[in-house]
Amino acid sequence: MPGSGERWSRWLPAASMLLVSLISYIDRNTLALLAPAILRETGIDGEQYGFIISAFSIAYMLSNPLWGRVLDRTGLRRGMSAAVACWTGASMAHAFASGFWSLGAARAALGFGEGATFPGGLRTVVETLPPDQRGRGLAVAYSGGSLGAVITPLVVTPIFLLWGWRGAFWFTGMIGLLWLAVWAMVSRRPEMRKPPAPIEAASPGPRLSHAPLWAFMCLYALGALPLGFVLYSASLYLAHPLGCSQALIGKVLWIPPLGWEAGYFVWGWLGDRAARRGQPRLAALRRMLACCAALSLALAAVPWLHHVAAVMLGMFLAMFAAAGFIVLSVAYATDVYSAGHAGVIAGAGAGAWSAAVAVTMPLFGHLFDLHRYPAAFWIAAAIPVAGYLGWLAIGPRGGSSVGR
Repeated sequence: MPGSGERWSRWLPAASMLLVSLISYIDRNTLALLAPAILRETGIDGEQYGFIISAFSIAYMLSNPLWGRVLDRTGLRRGMSAAVACWTGASMAHAFASGFWSLGAARAALGFGEGATFPGGLRTVVETLPPDQRGRGLAVAYSGGSLGAVITPLVVTPIFLLWGWRGAFWFTGMIGLLWLAVWAMVSRRPEMRKPPAPIEAASPGPRLSHAPLWAFMCLYALGALPLGFVLYSASLYLAHPLGCSQALIGKVLWIPPLGWEAGYFVWGWLGDRAARRGQPRLAALRRMLACCAALSLALAAVPWLHHVAAVMLGMFLAMFAAAGFIVLSVAYATDVYSAGHAGVIAGAGAGAWSAAVAVTMPLFGHLFDLHRYPAAFWIAAAIPVAGYLGWLAIGPRGGSSVGR
């Protein structure tokens, strides 16, 4: 029976994935945080800035399944080293950008490299943790994204004030290099040094002709869509209809991502508990996902709330539910296709989510321009419910392919 030290050390790979997802979200959010200063210095207008964001989203969407396939075939050690080296160089390249084209190219390169973040996290969890700990392991590995959204303003703003926006991107590059040094040690663990087992003969992998794959992508992309809506729209809503100052926005905007962080661990723990108790996997997933869909509807009430605290609570609950959609949809997919396809599964889910965000954010922006805030919030609240219903409609029946 393993000792306590060995049990704790088993979590080191998942913790290293927490750090890498934390770094990736600091890299992503630094541009959004410092956009006013960057646009002012480089002469980039708002429309061009939108195209730069799109360059990241498109590259990220396309590279997620690509990196998932690479990690499944070549292993975590080499795959994650290559991906983080790629996006670390891209992050540093932002410091040399002088205009639209150079910043857009750096952003696209960053999106391409960061496509390995969540495929790497899931692949690490299924390789290093037993099945009854994978829900919590996934929560640990993925939670760096929500932590990054919380701490970026606190960490990057002082660096910007001291060394400017170019210095901030040198900082994001340096923390990527530090992670590579840590990874060189963590990835020496025996379970991570062995080459990945051949998976094609063991179980059929995800195919575009498979209904369960589309059910998973529907559940992940639509269920987690409020993450993108709140991250990109919350500051605009606080500033205009509610009239909050920039100082107040900075003081409260860490609250919704905290719901995202808490959601990973709560839903991961509930999923693991259901597995330990031997509950029928599909039935348990249906119950928990129904709860997530119901909690998502809290977002629809936000336009009728006139106090900042109440608005933050509504957004907190929406992000808490969105985290549940991520954890539970990945649990469903790894049961259907087996853990050997974890990289492709995570890549398909994150890529589908990125596509959904890319399609819907222009609509939300247009509704905000027209001051039709209730319509925007109602749509954002209804989309996760549609994702849940879509999963029920096209996913597996009974327990035939879940919990095998």
